[in-house]
Amino acid sequence: MSSLLFPGQGSQTVGMGTEFYNSFNIVKKIFRQADEKLKFPISKMILEGPTDQLQLTKNTQPAILTVSYSIFKVLKEEFGFNQKSIKFLAGHSLGEYSCLVCSEALDFNDAIYLLHERGKAMQKAVPVGEGSMIAVLGLKIEQIKSFLKNFDNTVGVCEIANDNADGQVIISGDKNSINILQNELKKKKIKSISLKVSAPFHCSLMRPAADFMKEKISQINFKNPLYPIVNNVTAKPEYEANNIKNFLVEQIFSTVRWRESLIYISKEGETDFIEIGPGKILSGMLKRTIKNVNSFSINTIADIKNLKNEFKK
Repeated sequence: MSSLLFPGQGSQTVGMGTEFYNSFNIVKKIFRQADEKLKFPISKMILEGPTDQLQLTKNTQPAILTVSYSIFKVLKEEFGFNQKSIKFLAGHSLGEYSCLVCSEALDFNDAIYLLHERGKAMQKAVPVGEGSMIAVLGLKIEQIKSFLKNFDNTVGVCEIANDNADGQVIISGDKNSINILQNELKKKKIKSISLKVSAPFHCSLMRPAADFMKEKISQINFKNPLYPIVNNVTAKPEYEANNIKNFLVEQIFSTVRWRESLIYISKEGETDFIEIGPGKILSGMLKRTIKNVNSFSINTIADIKNLKNEFKK
């Protein structure tokens, strides 16, 4: 059995998916679908840039879905990946939409529309320059929760956005509060890195975006997924379409419980994890969180061939 992992924002690069696009008609079809649904050439942006346009949240989110879904379809239809071997799916933030499409719970056209709207709403919720996010390194989640509990911040927002792995937790909030927190961390010789993001994702400042997306999501037809999807909000599987809708809304302003999601899957006996989409960020988080597992990243056609050889052993 194997579990599939789908990346979120931060994995994007200009040219991602180019080899698959040039090699398979099914990928060209998916890219064309994306262009037609969004009514602008996002395929050109994915393949050629410019970088500043691809980095815009409203473009990044549907772009990553397009590439991730394309790779999954190639894996399934061109290389005969055994779907019966799938035990769980999990996606990091927007990666949950990739899970839903690949598990046939959500139509690709609907998903790419929702992610474009989600990206616009998340950017609009907080004006550029008023929010901030930092990665805190070297501490476990319990230590950071304790630090934030004792942090004197009575007016602003300073919340855990992503519990990615032991030693890598992301904090999100208004710029002033995050700056004060970063100074406090520095005094205690705790390392933190400011992230190049356009908005403070996955914190209570995103509630306006969640309210907007609740209306959008309510208009879309969802089905129960073919495979269990471990969602970001509870770090447990959800099987029922209406509950999945609610979690997609809540996810926008809630902590991404990625570390706990990986631990859940591992405790269910899973040892083979396949990251499908641009980059290898999730595989890195996996190795920091779970020991003695097999991790594969699918970025190229050669990766798929290597994967097939590994599963023959």
